[in-house]
Amino acid sequence: MEQLVDEIAALRRRLGEAVCVMGHHYQNDAIVSFCDVTGDSLELARRVPGIRARHIVFCGVHFMGESAALLASPEQSVHAPAPDADCEMARMAPAAQARATLERLRALGRRVTPLAYVNTTLALKAVVGEFGGAVCTSANAETMLRWALEQGDGVLFLPDRNLGRNTARRLGIGEDEQHTIALDARGLDPAEETRPGLRRRLLLWPGCCPIHDVIPADAVRRAREAFPGCVVAAHPECSPELIDACDGAGSTSYLIKEAQRLAESPTPPVFVVGTEINLVNRLAGRLEGRCRIVPLASDALCPDMAKITLRHLRDCLAAVEKRVAVPLRVDPALAAPARATLDRMLRVCG
Repeated sequence: MEQLVDEIAALRRRLGEAVCVMGHHYQNDAIVSFCDVTGDSLELARRVPGIRARHIVFCGVHFMGESAALLASPEQSVHAPAPDADCEMARMAPAAQARATLERLRALGRRVTPLAYVNTTLALKAVVGEFGGAVCTSANAETMLRWALEQGDGVLFLPDRNLGRNTARRLGIGEDEQHTIALDARGLDPAEETRPGLRRRLLLWPGCCPIHDVIPADAVRRAREAFPGCVVAAHPECSPELIDACDGAGSTSYLIKEAQRLAESPTPPVFVVGTEINLVNRLAGRLEGRCRIVPLASDALCPDMAKITLRHLRDCLAAVEKRVAVPLRVDPALAAPARATLDRMLRVCG
């Protein structure tokens, strides 16, 4: 490992300002130590247009690299150290299935605006863009859902049903105004067409993050028993039942700020955090001695984020230096409608 660290450091020195390394908070500490920019999905998207480096090396899952490639200038190239670092949630919403569903909803007389979590493929974003929709992140989901609700007579939130339900609750949208749609391999299940739920304001795609979704709500009770007086917060990709039992919920940026806030209090409580373990461990290390931070689920490791290793980063930087790196390619036919979804989000959220 030491040799890899030395080699990466040497490559960074030689490449200088020609390269910017970006990384998501769920990357391990070894990768984060070489990142020029770290953040959650919203922060990383905001930062891309201001980067001047010729090459962006994006340490995150594939859809994040695609978003960076959409937002980068034509003179820039975006590189993924591990192109096979995918996202299981993103795979739960195939573009063709989403298109067929939206077309059927229109044929049934619904003016539904799609709102896609940014954790989706470029092809899905393009479909959402064609239907006048936008993307959101966990940090701005409330703002973007308000926006989407003003565009038509309803919203199709996809693919994460948990984020959709948790966001709806924060906006005062009751369960009687929500409906999780049923799908078949082609699109909307025909049986849905006669169900009254299909007329509700908020339609939810039946997807989820398998890392957050499997954390049981009972974990909060057990944490309170183990750490009396603790504060518990979790990512809104967790189930509404778990979020209801927490003291707070929000994006990775929110969880970081909350940890820092608690660490500055006169008598910091134990802070129990329900999200991907790399972020929790990093917070625990940074705030050691100031605030005790423990994971709500110690096995909440994203296997796709974990695919990016120091060896991948070294090889990617070496390929950039040798001018043989293959950048992420964006299908020109998908670029404009997909970028429209990101542009709408950035315009609405500033």
